[in-house]
Amino acid sequence: MSLVELIAQADERGLAVSGLACLDRCVPLLGGDDEVLRPLWASLAEGAGPDDWAGRLEEVRGKLGAAAADGDGDGDEAVALARRMLTTAPARRSAAELRPWADACSVAALRIHRLLDGAAARDDDADQVGGLPRPLHAARAGESPAGGRTEGVSPLVAAELRRQVAVLERLSAHGPTGLRGALEVATEGRRVLRAAVSRRSRRKD
Repeated sequence: MSLVELIAQADERGLAVSGLACLDRCVPLLGGDDEVLRPLWASLAEGAGPDDWAGRLEEVRGKLGAAAADGDGDGDEAVALARRMLTTAPARRSAAELRPWADACSVAALRIHRLLDGAAARDDDADQVGGLPRPLHAARAGESPAGGRTEGVSPLVAAELRRQVAVLERLSAHGPTGLRGALEVATEGRRVLRAAVSRRSRRKD
C-alpha cells in the first residue's frame, strides 16, 4: 500500500506512532537530545495508562520549548515545521484527532528532509500538490510510474519516505509488539537527519 493508504487505514496506536516517529526523526532541529521523546514512546506501550500520552506530551513540550528558546531557528522553515509537529499533537489519543496530525507530520517530515537536501532545495518547487513537489506527492500517494516508490525524489527524501512506510507496516503487522521496531526506524532516521543538519550548518559557515 502507499503511505497515504497506510495512514488512512491505521488504528489509534499506529497513527500516534507514525506521527511521533516523524517528530522523533526531526527532533535535532528542536535542540532535543536522543532521549527527549522516550516518555511519549513509553506512553504508547502495551499496558500504559489512557492518560499517559497527554501528561507526557506536556512534559516533552516543556523540555523542547526550553531547548528551542536557546536555539537560533527563527525564520528557519525546517525548524518551524518541526515545532508545528510538536505544538499540534493532540492531547487525546483518539483516531479522529490523531489521523490528521499523523498525515500532517508525514508531509512536514518529507518537506524537512527536502529542505535539508542541498541539491533538492535548489530545485524549482513551483509545481506543488499538497505542500510537496509533484513527484514526491505522487510517490507518497502511490501514483508514481513505479507504483509509488521514489522516481524523481532525492535519496535523502526517498529514505524518509521508506521509513514512514516501514513504521506503519510494522504496527499493522505486529500491533503493540511492533513498537520496538518502529522506534528503531525512528532512531536510525534521527541519526541521518542529525548528520544532514550538521552538513547544512557547515554550508552556512
